[in-house]
Amino acid sequence: MGEMFLRPGTPDDDNRDYLPEKIKDSDIVVNENGNNSQPYPKNLKEYHGIIVDDGLEDEWYVYVPDSYDPSKKTPLVMSMHGGMMTGWGQAIYTSWTMVADRDGFIVVFPNANYNRFWQVKWATWNIDPNDRIPGAMEGEPPGVKACPENQKDSHDMKLALGLIELMKKTYNIDEGRIFMQGMSMGNMMTHMFARNCGQILAGAAGSGAAAFLSLIFTKDEKIINEGGPLAIWQSRPEKNGIPEERELEKRIHKYNRLYWMKINDSRLIPQISIQGDNNFAFYKGKKADTVYFDIKNRDHGQTLDDAALVWDYLFSGVRREKDGTIVCTAPVKERKGDDFAFAVTTGSNKVWFENQIREMSGETLNWKKMKYHGLEGGSKIRGEYHMVPLSFLAKAFGAKLSYEEDTLAARVELKDGRKLQFARGSIGCVIDQSFIQMYVEALHRNKELYVSVEWFSEYVCNMHVSECEEVVYVTDHCNHLSANMADLIKDLLTDHIVTDSYDAML
Repeated sequence: MGEMFLRPGTPDDDNRDYLPEKIKDSDIVVNENGNNSQPYPKNLKEYHGIIVDDGLEDEWYVYVPDSYDPSKKTPLVMSMHGGMMTGWGQAIYTSWTMVADRDGFIVVFPNANYNRFWQVKWATWNIDPNDRIPGAMEGEPPGVKACPENQKDSHDMKLALGLIELMKKTYNIDEGRIFMQGMSMGNMMTHMFARNCGQILAGAAGSGAAAFLSLIFTKDEKIINEGGPLAIWQSRPEKNGIPEERELEKRIHKYNRLYWMKINDSRLIPQISIQGDNNFAFYKGKKADTVYFDIKNRDHGQTLDDAALVWDYLFSGVRREKDGTIVCTAPVKERKGDDFAFAVTTGSNKVWFENQIREMSGETLNWKKMKYHGLEGGSKIRGEYHMVPLSFLAKAFGAKLSYEEDTLAARVELKDGRKLQFARGSIGCVIDQSFIQMYVEALHRNKELYVSVEWFSEYVCNMHVSECEEVVYVTDHCNHLSANMADLIKDLLTDHIVTDSYDAML
C-alpha cells in the first residue's frame, strides 16, 4: 500500500478556457463548480505510435506509480476523456493517479483521434412520440464522425483494444482486473466498449450523460449487448441537463439502470446511502453488481473524487475469473446502505426504511402552513411539510405510542425517557411538561394523528433531513438528497421500479 498525497497547486481562477494548454507540465489548477484539477503528475508520460491497422498515429498517456513491481500482477485502468478534451486533461481532472499511487495500479489515458471526439455513434434527443419507449433518436452534432454500424470496426474501439494488449506486453498486467472509465463522451465510448467487448473487462464506469437509448435498445425494447455481465458504475450529476427536458432525462437514467440490472441479474431493491452530496444506490447482482451514483448540485462532468469513489467502492473489489465470471472481493469501502435512514414521498403509504420497502398505516400528506389573516381574503404559504402517521415515527425511533380513547390526542415516550403529547389541530407539543411549537399543526386522519416528519426528525430526534422533488430523506448523518436519487426512491415507493416490458428485455 502506497500513499495518496494531495499536492498543492497554483490556482488560475481567471481562466475561462476549456482546457488551457499552459496547464500541461505545470502546477496550475483550475476550479469551476467541482471541475477541480490537480497539478500535472510527474509520472504521467506521453506516447505516440500506430496502434490500429488503419495507419493513423495515436497519442496516449500512461501513469505508472513509483510502487509498481514488475514481479506482481497489476490492475489496469483505461480512462477515456470527454469531448474536446485530451488524455492528459482527463488525468489532471480526475483522481486516478492519486489512487494509483496508493493502491499500485497502472492508468492509461488515450486521446481520441478524431479532433478530440471519440468515434461513437451519436444521436440527438429528439424522440419521435410515435415510437415506443425507449424510442429512437437520430442525427449527429456537427464535427463528430459516426462510427460504423459494426462498432467493433471503429478506430477508437481498435485503439482501446490495442492499448490494452500493449500494456499487457509492456507491464505485468492482471488480465482479470482490467477496467475502463469515461467522462461525458468518454462515458459513451466506455459504454460502447462495454456492450461490445465487455468480456475483456472486470468493470466499467461512466460519468455525465447516460447512454443514448437507441444505442442500447432496439425499437421493440430488446437489449443490444455482446459483452455480457460487467460490474457497472453510473455517475449522474444532478444538474447534468442532458437531455434538457427533465422528465425525459429521468427516463433515460432509468432505462440505463434497467439495462445493466437486467444483464447483471440484479435485485430490484438497492442499498441506499447518502453521504453529504454523494447519493449512492448499490444493486447486488447474481452475475455482477451495479452502482448508481448521483451528486447533489453538480453540473455535467465528473467530480475530482469520482475516480477514487469508483475504485474504492467497486473496482477495488472486482475481478474476472478465467471462466469469464465476475467475482466480488472486499473493496476498499463496503457497498452498503445507511445504517439508519428512511424516506417518504407524497401520496404513498410506502416508506423506505432499513433498506427495505415497508408500509405505513396511511399515505404521506403534503401540508401547507398558511397565513391568511390580514390579507383581505387571500393567503400566503409559509412552509410545506410532509405529514406521516405518528405510529410510523414511533416505530422508526423506537418509541412507545399510546392514544386517548377518541384518538384525538396521543402520548409518545422516547427511548431516552422524554415524554411527548400531541393533539389534533394544535401546532403545540408538550415535551416533559414544556410547551414547544412545531412547524405545523397536527392532523387527524383515519383515527390517527399525523405529524411533520421534518419537525419530529430534526427537532425531537436531532436527525439530518433533506427534501427534493417531494421525497424526504432522514438519516443520523449529513445528507443532501439529489434529484435523480429522489426519482429513484419515488419509483421504489410508488411501485414503478421497473417497466411493464422489463421481463421481456432479453
